[in-house]
Amino acid sequence: MAKKGNRVQVILECTEHKSSGMPGTSRYITMKNKKNTPDRMELKKYNPILKKMTVHKEIK
Repeated sequence: MAKKGNRVQVILECTEHKSSGMPGTSRYITMKNKKNTPDRMELKKYNPILKKMTVHKEIK
């Protein structure tokens, strides 16, 4: 399948979950435009394990 434009798939991982000591991880998969957002994304998403909204940062 040929790539179309600058849109790429990225994985967002919770930043608060690691420090909480609870097992598991909260991750979301989304798309972003590399041209408009060259930096790593940061979004507030719901973490079902912690049961609250937390900051999720883009990983690799």
